[in-house]
Amino acid sequence: MTTTPDPLHFPPRFAWGVATASYQIEGAATEDGRGPSIWDTFSHTPGKVKAGDTGDVACDHYHRLDTDLDLIQALGVNAYRFSVAWPRLQPTGRGPVNPKGLDFYSRLVDGLLTRGITPWLTLYHWDLPQPLQDQGGWPVRDTALAFGDYAAIVADELGDRVQHFITINEPWCAAFLGYGIGIHAPGHRDLAQSYAAAHHLLVGHGLAVQAVRANAPAAQVGITLNLYEGYPATDTLADRAATRRQDGFQNRWYLDPVYGLGYPQDIVDLLGEASPQAQGLVLPGDVELMGVPTDFLGVNMYSRSVIEDAPGEGFLHSRAVRPPESEYTGFDWEVAPQSLTDLMLRLQRDYDPPAIYITENGATYPDTVEADGSVQDAARTRYFQQHIAALQPALDGGAKVAGYFAWSLMDNFEWAEGYEKRFGIVHVDFGTQARTVKQSGRWYQDFLARTKAGVGA
Repeated sequence: MTTTPDPLHFPPRFAWGVATASYQIEGAATEDGRGPSIWDTFSHTPGKVKAGDTGDVACDHYHRLDTDLDLIQALGVNAYRFSVAWPRLQPTGRGPVNPKGLDFYSRLVDGLLTRGITPWLTLYHWDLPQPLQDQGGWPVRDTALAFGDYAAIVADELGDRVQHFITINEPWCAAFLGYGIGIHAPGHRDLAQSYAAAHHLLVGHGLAVQAVRANAPAAQVGITLNLYEGYPATDTLADRAATRRQDGFQNRWYLDPVYGLGYPQDIVDLLGEASPQAQGLVLPGDVELMGVPTDFLGVNMYSRSVIEDAPGEGFLHSRAVRPPESEYTGFDWEVAPQSLTDLMLRLQRDYDPPAIYITENGATYPDTVEADGSVQDAARTRYFQQHIAALQPALDGGAKVAGYFAWSLMDNFEWAEGYEKRFGIVHVDFGTQARTVKQSGRWYQDFLARTKAGVGA
């Protein structure tokens, strides 16, 4: 019997992982000294989250740490991305460390290392301590300064064992969805405020990089951005220009500062009085601070953007369109694996990061639990197969892709969607907290086992 060689060939020491976020899985929202976050406040505000769901219990990960770590190990991954809940470590966002909160993350890190899994720690995945929001939140510079202090504490306490730090997850979402259009915490709707928040998130990123460098000098540090490769709806000058504007709004506004280029002037001009420059927020040294060198770029990629010109629509004068012939996920996001290849090649060409990690990639579908208890999520399985395969031409083209994290480990609190949307490769029965590995999880497990054995995918 002969084995057909697989066309997928990944670099040595490639990081294969799964990812989660603290508020989405931990629960124990008021236990052991944890303070409230903006997501506690937002989810407890009537009408903000579907079905009135909250993260009070979520996946009860806080109480099920060891069994969840065993589950991660059984999947065969070599890396696990998680986030630290700032209000669990510093209940007010400032001051001394909460020892019980620190103990939880110390046990998490030790448990991963004992199981041969590399911890990837995200410092901020949207759960800002509510007292800092009460003092202005991300639109004020003091929050960035507090974040730098918090990053220094985490790096000092865990940097002896954690060698990979992500400063901030998806500043676009935190700023625009949270402060611009109000569908995420804290629920504000003000364009200028959202760009003030975006600026201070990037300042906070720079301060956090410096803190990690100082307190965990052997560690690697980077940022995670949610990026979407854009394509014009038609090959017209107007649609191409609209796509460029959309790219500036979604991608370049964050990529350019992180790589020392400052803010893209075309978007500054479109923002006018709402820009951080017009608001007087860009201080001397900020461009250098936001562009402090990093070791890698984290990319969260789910879909692509197809854009047409739309005069008068928003400050971008553009509109996303929905190609009717495409397949779509439960979020109505287009399945577009080719765009992952294109995005990786574009990032390497335009910004030349030392390494790129896909820190999130996945899909939500309306899962059904079969009579035998299994979850046969063929569409999600296919999604992972297609997107992992799309990394090969990116690698062949010179993109320095060094890792891939499936989003997510398990079904969880999906922000404003509550528990309706399921991303997990592990099914969670939120009534019993029972975990069941889905077909997609079994496929990933098998893929990793065969990859380690040198058989390929």
